[in-house]
Amino acid sequence: MARDPEGRSIVQPVTHQFLHRLGLETRGKGLTEITREIAAALAAESAGDGLLTVFVRHTSASLTIQENADPDVRIDLLSAFERLAPEGAAYVHTIEGPDDMPAHIKTALTDTSLGVPVEDGRMVLGTWQGIYLFEHRSRPHRREIVLQFLGSKRG
Repeated sequence: MARDPEGRSIVQPVTHQFLHRLGLETRGKGLTEITREIAAALAAESAGDGLLTVFVRHTSASLTIQENADPDVRIDLLSAFERLAPEGAAYVHTIEGPDDMPAHIKTALTDTSLGVPVEDGRMVLGTWQGIYLFEHRSRPHRREIVLQFLGSKRG
């Protein structure tokens, strides 16, 4: 990131933009960390400083930024979401199976897009943060994640 003589950040105009798609296979309900795949796309596109939007193109899967150090966090998240939107409740929308409406509720409680700052080509995430695709359906699915970067080009 460019800085003035007193160390303050200098805002630079958008000179680089890219759109990248990630295809992912899930194994059913669970959290799949996608931080490395996103970082690889930023590196391949020579991203500098800017903003990355991460978007999942589905209504029964979502995105979240969560702790990536202790796997117990993911276990507890899955358990909590099962209690919030259990299968077998009296849902009206049941045509796609007993896990579909709970999946829509879980997506509504999380995010389908995330904005992540990027500095010198790297996502500005906390020490223990990772980006996850949160699959809410019971069976495996193919999911598509769209990455859009707006900012400067590195180098």
